[in-house]
Amino acid sequence: MNHLDQLESLSVHILREAYASFKNLGMLWSIGKDSTVLLWLARKAFYGHVPFPLVHIDTHFKIPEMIQYRDRLAMEWGLEMVYGMNEEALRDKQTFPDGTVDRIACCRNLKTIALTNTLSGKWPRYVLNHKTGAYEVYKNTEPYTGVIVGVRADEEGSRSKERYFSPRDRENLWDLGDQPPEFWNQFKTDFPPGTHLRIHPLLDWTELNIWEYIERENIPTVSLYYNQGDGKRYRSLGCYPCTTPIESQSRTVQEIIQELKSGGLKNIAERSGRAQDKDDGGGLETLRRDGYM
Repeated sequence: MNHLDQLESLSVHILREAYASFKNLGMLWSIGKDSTVLLWLARKAFYGHVPFPLVHIDTHFKIPEMIQYRDRLAMEWGLEMVYGMNEEALRDKQTFPDGTVDRIACCRNLKTIALTNTLSGKWPRYVLNHKTGAYEVYKNTEPYTGVIVGVRADEEGSRSKERYFSPRDRENLWDLGDQPPEFWNQFKTDFPPGTHLRIHPLLDWTELNIWEYIERENIPTVSLYYNQGDGKRYRSLGCYPCTTPIESQSRTVQEIIQELKSGGLKNIAERSGRAQDKDDGGGLETLRRDGYM
């Protein structure tokens, strides 16, 4: 068994353990490479079927190719695709692109607050109708007691402090000092009532592992990750007003793998193109303590 096989095996185990231990789970799908690998692993873990809804927080500022890719894959793979959003903030133009708030406040409005109220069921959820290809109001408003997330420890500093099974309170607030120890692949899955769980099956994967697995499994990914002829590509995807591409000649998965192995990106942070990280003191800990993904 090689290293990718070991990572896959542990991730599949975490997914099955989560499904067996917790009711009303959702899986966050940001449409990026990590959460798409997570989705692929879920399909492997449950023999082609994903037994929980895919949840996307729609800020209305995602790059259009991302939304097109989301809906195409959801239709092709028969996914229960759900999205939520902060309709009030969008209506009142309380966003960075509208010039009324800074990037951190915009992320809090469109991502953190939207996520909290989507997970709790307090705000409307919209589900894909596979017959019409359109979204409609989702009748299921039951709270998600936990969400499965494609977080990797090596991606950004605050994420290295996560656990595979990471508790939050009812408001999704994260207490870094109250995280269960996880030694020798022993995981705590018994939590007090009212605990909200974030579950991280990709925690020990690296960026290189992700791309090697995408190549091995031939996983479809958004075209934005590849140089389309202008010498640039996105390394990390987010909202278009706050996300910029990097200089890169990589046009294929194999070329990205070689780029990473060569060390050409060793002095460039994976999320260097995400402006909100810089506004949050060079990381995401402030936002993530409040429930950001």
